[in-house]
Amino acid sequence: MNEVVEALDHPDRRRYELTVDGQFAGSISYAIHHGHITLIHTEIDPAYAGRQLGQRLVQDVLDDVRDRGLRVRPMCPFVARYIRSHPEYQALVD
Repeated sequence: MNEVVEALDHPDRRRYELTVDGQFAGSISYAIHHGHITLIHTEIDPAYAGRQLGQRLVQDVLDDVRDRGLRVRPMCPFVARYIRSHPEYQALVD
């Protein structure tokens, strides 16, 4: 199965949205203030549970945040756990 999985920033909604084959599958809400992004809440649609899409979304968001030169405040416990278990992202944390 060759699904197209994309995570895109939607600043007007203040969230990154994950789609699978063009269908909404989940999101991470955020707030940006003075070069910092606070990742508030991660949610994956139950129809997509068990497919590690939450991890994929967090990874894509953190890669984008790094590319944008922002510092991260992981308010969401899921994001905080992901960062703790992936040392390559720990330097992003404020």
